[in-house]
Amino acid sequence: MNDEYNLQRFITAQDPVYEEALGILRQGMMCTPYLEIIFPRLATARSDKAPDPYAIASLDEASAYLSSPILGGRYRECIGVLQRLSDLSARAVFGDDDAKKLHASLTLFSEASNDEFLLETMFDVWFDGLLDEDTVNELNLIS
Repeated sequence: MNDEYNLQRFITAQDPVYEEALGILRQGMMCTPYLEIIFPRLATARSDKAPDPYAIASLDEASAYLSSPILGGRYRECIGVLQRLSDLSARAVFGDDDAKKLHASLTLFSEASNDEFLLETMFDVWFDGLLDEDTVNELNLIS
């Protein structure tokens, strides 16, 4: 199988911790290390930091991630869990910084897919129906 975007890096990182991360998420919490590998974000062009090994470089890569039976399936499963937490806020589940990261991830993957109703629902529930502006601006820079 051709792995043009090295998506195997996500599978390798997720495999040993996915069930634990899913269990934590079902309890209405999430910790940053799991967030980074399960809800990846767009790589930013204006970062002074070292590149994030789990950043997504393009809409094509995000689309490939969603198309992966394993990664796309896990992403959708986690979004399904988030839907069941709709009585909480994103900040309550993730904390301020990680709620912003989740918003960025949802924006990236909603822009990479035309049929992700699950993602749209989360924007309505937790982000006032709005996309993450920074992610949209970054996507405009790379397209």
